[in-house]
Amino acid sequence: MKQLLLFDIDGTLVRGGPAKNVFQDALVRIYGTAGPIDAWEFSGKTDPQIARELLREAGLPDDEIDRGLPRLWDHYLVGLEAGLREFPMELLPGVSALLRALEALQEAGEVALGLVTGNLARGAELKLGSAGIRLSLDVGGFGSDHEERDALPGIALTRARSMLGRSFKAREVVVIGDTPRDVACGRAHGTRTVAVATGSYGVDVLTATGADHVIESFSETEQVLRLFLPEGKGRAA
Repeated sequence: MKQLLLFDIDGTLVRGGPAKNVFQDALVRIYGTAGPIDAWEFSGKTDPQIARELLREAGLPDDEIDRGLPRLWDHYLVGLEAGLREFPMELLPGVSALLRALEALQEAGEVALGLVTGNLARGAELKLGSAGIRLSLDVGGFGSDHEERDALPGIALTRARSMLGRSFKAREVVVIGDTPRDVACGRAHGTRTVAVATGSYGVDVLTATGADHVIESFSETEQVLRLFLPEGKGRAA
């Protein structure tokens, strides 16, 4: 494997779905409040980070928040699985063709695929499955692993070493996401970064993060592949 590609999920591979409504319902059931959820920014954060921020805003102390988290995740994941049956995630433009091409490269030993996402691992599995994506969760960093987004690439690299039997140098790793936080977590570990403007942030904002490459979408499969592979150079937009 020459490159390890670590994908974000929401806004990068898929969009839509019932997660926010389910999350709100679970918060209210367990804590009696969802805080200022309607006005809150979710993009690029981990699920535990979002929950803590909202509940702190509602005046709850950390010890009370921590006690309720296991029950919160149980309610959330049950609701998410049920909600996705009626409102599945939608693939973003170009994702299906890109993943087919990457799977072929993975079989040829050119790349390894993984995830770095703020979703809980089970939430990631449910969301991807509802959109027909079968990426393995064996290599990844998830919100269920750590509350801080910047910690997740390191966790994914540890799992990659265990699962694939080799260590990846930082510049052999590409973190791919749609938010400044995705770029920041990759840069915190010295990886290459590709930002895609299919979420809440436009090309100009993502370019200002210092990402190695910024693209509008994954629609141009061959162009995107060149950015992921070692010989990819320049910036596309």
